[in-house]
Amino acid sequence: MTLPEHSEHRKHTAAELLAAAGRVSQMTAFVGLDGFVDDILHVVDKREDADKYSRLPTIAQLAERLAGAAGRSTNIELVSQLNKLGGNGPIMANALASFGLKVTYLGILGYPNLHPVFADFAKRAEVHSIAEPGYTDALEFEDGKIMLGKHQSLKQMNWENIKARFGQEQFAAKFGSADLIGFVNWTMITHMSDIWAAVLKEICPAMKGPRRKLFIDLADPEKRTRADILRALELVAAFQEHFDVVLGLNEKESMEIGNTLGLSTANHSLEGLLKLSQEIHQRVRVDTLVVHPTAYAIASGPDGTAVVQGPFTPKPKITTGAGDHFNSGFCLGKLLGFTTERCLLIGVTTSGFYVRTGQSPAIPDLANLLHNWPV
Repeated sequence: MTLPEHSEHRKHTAAELLAAAGRVSQMTAFVGLDGFVDDILHVVDKREDADKYSRLPTIAQLAERLAGAAGRSTNIELVSQLNKLGGNGPIMANALASFGLKVTYLGILGYPNLHPVFADFAKRAEVHSIAEPGYTDALEFEDGKIMLGKHQSLKQMNWENIKARFGQEQFAAKFGSADLIGFVNWTMITHMSDIWAAVLKEICPAMKGPRRKLFIDLADPEKRTRADILRALELVAAFQEHFDVVLGLNEKESMEIGNTLGLSTANHSLEGLLKLSQEIHQRVRVDTLVVHPTAYAIASGPDGTAVVQGPFTPKPKITTGAGDHFNSGFCLGKLLGFTTERCLLIGVTTSGFYVRTGQSPAIPDLANLLHNWPV
């Protein structure tokens, strides 16, 4: 299957984004519920002197080195590249704020005081925190990343603490009025399903007004049980009664969800992933199902299925947070009422800008990259 060329779509999308910037600045988002401090690390291959080293470029090479140490032990040197705000929620919310949305964030960013790494984020968004953050050592390679997490504090993100430390009335007000709701990192927030169940029972029935957008990202559910995943998917589908729900998955997550649902995941080609996306969408009845591998993205939406090539780079400056930036761009398109195909284009452009620069794009940055698409 050959991916279609989207040069005309890129030009039109750039123009529409720039024309919509004023509308975007009037839109609101309510996002949560995680929070991490990320240390971005490189793994040393050879140390030349006190300042110079060569980097281990691939995950497979690290795996070989670790396997060779079995029964003998070894020493692995890590070099910190960047200490930054992390977690699916803060990264996505920060990107939405860069577009110009008025963002409220509820998560675990330090309690009773914010961790300093979130100080700039708190200047760009209305930030509320009810617990200490988690911590992640993100080992980055040219072909992917390994996330080593410390999650002790994440269990404090639960419905009782939300009501006690943030307030149910305030939660209902934000949740019931924002143009976009984002619930992300279900896998690591072990009480997320219970929070969703409580929101569906205690908050959603009282909501009034037009249908709005709800984005959900499960975030690598491999370590969760099949029963947990099935319950989460039922709750995700239940939100569709009240919202236009978007469920976002990366390639690995789509395989895990497919396996959980008893679908065939043997075909890893573009055609196979497209078929799997459609089958998952038939089983999980939400507005839109999105799957984003690194080089392209697929979505099954109310207007059909679309595939868009991304501005792939073999040597990204950063990869941790690329998926969250894709999600923010896709949601921006949804908020603006764009077609599924155009939402995908904005998503891959947002992540493409981020992995090249390490920065979240503003709308003019997106328009510029759409006009100057890498070959």
